[in-house]
Amino acid sequence: MENEVYELLEMLYTMISEAWGVPLGNEKCIIERDKALTLLEDIKTQLPVELAEAKRLVSARDEFITNARREAESVRHAAEEHARHMVEEQEIVRVAKARAAELIAGAENKTRELRRAANEYVDDALRRTEEAVTAALTEVSQSRSRFRAAAKETAAAPQQQVQLVSADELA
Repeated sequence: MENEVYELLEMLYTMISEAWGVPLGNEKCIIERDKALTLLEDIKTQLPVELAEAKRLVSARDEFITNARREAESVRHAAEEHARHMVEEQEIVRVAKARAAELIAGAENKTRELRRAANEYVDDALRRTEEAVTAALTEVSQSRSRFRAAAKETAAAPQQQVQLVSADELA
């Protein structure tokens, strides 16, 4: 998905960079409006897909954290149950409590680590999506500004008549 938007942006960039220049307009060019609009429409179509993927990742992260919590709770519950069975002897109770605390601490550490890893992954995916969207918006804004400027110059410039001269007349 990520590559499709990038490829479309690259095609738009190439179209603009290879466009014919406007006479006496150093920074102006002529592009095929239909092709440019089609590319922009394709980009607009792909961006929601990328955003949906980012939302899916956030949802998967939340589910992952929920499962880790559930697992930690299950481990804690199992440790408590085990400790109850060993209540008869003082030493056994002490050992069971220590082991339960270790299991809970381990599960909490695992949960924190999983949450941190999931958050980093989602943040990176959202950052890349944000950069792609920002780059696309910047390119579209610049293209639009150049187009408006070119359109204003074209409208304001007097019409020049071009006379065709044959090779015999030049000689």
